[in-house]
Amino acid sequence: MSTDPSTRGMWRVVAQREASVQVRQKSFRWSTVISVLGVVLFVVGLHWFQGRDQDRTVAVTDPEAAAIVSTAADVARATDDRVDVESEQYDDVESAEAAVRDGDADAALLLTTTGWEVVGDRDVDSTLSSALTSAARTAALEANASAQDVDLTALEQGAAVGQRLLDPTADESGTRQAVSFVFVLLFFLTAIGFGMAIAGSVTQEKESRVVEILAAAVPIRQLLWGKIAANTVLAVGQVVLYAVAGVAALLATGQRGVLDVIGTPLLWYVVFFLVGFVALASLWSVAGSLASRQQDLQSTTLPAQMLVMGPYFLAVLGGEQLKTIFSMVPVVSSMMMPARMAETDVPWWQVAVALAGTVLAAVVLVRIGARVYERTLLRTGDKISYREALRLAE
Repeated sequence: MSTDPSTRGMWRVVAQREASVQVRQKSFRWSTVISVLGVVLFVVGLHWFQGRDQDRTVAVTDPEAAAIVSTAADVARATDDRVDVESEQYDDVESAEAAVRDGDADAALLLTTTGWEVVGDRDVDSTLSSALTSAARTAALEANASAQDVDLTALEQGAAVGQRLLDPTADESGTRQAVSFVFVLLFFLTAIGFGMAIAGSVTQEKESRVVEILAAAVPIRQLLWGKIAANTVLAVGQVVLYAVAGVAALLATGQRGVLDVIGTPLLWYVVFFLVGFVALASLWSVAGSLASRQQDLQSTTLPAQMLVMGPYFLAVLGGEQLKTIFSMVPVVSSMMMPARMAETDVPWWQVAVALAGTVLAAVVLVRIGARVYERTLLRTGDKISYREALRLAE
């Protein structure tokens, strides 16, 4: 950075100009609005999907079967309070089976010579099947015990089986995985969007020769700091806006419990995004300075794109061990670690290693990027390779 007092703060002017240009673009405003709406719709959709009642209809042909279905409804409700089971009376077995085949009933409970059978079309919901089986067995045991003059209550003494969870948050796994995916997706889209904007802006100024005018008035490093600062503020601002929208949607839909689960990972997500984006912003800026035309950006931005796309596919397709390892790799950790924290409890030392490594990588990348940027920004003609750029920075 320049030591000349008259130019030392010029990066702020560059940052203000860069930010104002971005904010005035309709594409920026619309993408922000659409993304915020997407976050809100995701939260509302998740609430609807998890909270919706699951009505199940069972076709029966006699009052005894209807009584068993009534008992099964209580069993199913104890297993999942969203499941509501009711019976529908039909005249005969053929009518009951036709109702199942036509989709008017989810299953049929029919009497056989050896007991009862649950009839489905292609399959039967596991909760419904288990509840009907349990209720039918209990009804048969009670009838047999009464016929044999056996005290069923005494016979079942000590046979109760309870359940205790070592991990009481296991039922939150679906929500955690969904939030983890959203973390990764938003990081991917935001980093790619702002990254290509940085690279495209640098190349456009270089191609139009505007950069020569800017460089005559502002030190080149000040131009770099300004671009990084402006886009980092805008990118982090968008992420914070997404977080606020998500929290507001959770509170509005009464999902305070979900907020208790993801609140801490959400704060860490913002922190990791800030550090990770600074590191990536330097690469995007360098990618723009290496290109001579907009068409060159496809190849010059490839390393930065791989640093973003690799963790995205790893987070979606990778196993637990791979996620654990890569969540502590510098820069990559800025996407992987918050996603892991949303899914499960992560030891504090792993979080510290991931954050410290990314901070160090950001410092190194920005310093190297500044040297490359200074030596390549004003060079025109053919596209500059990374190997040549590093040689120039020595």
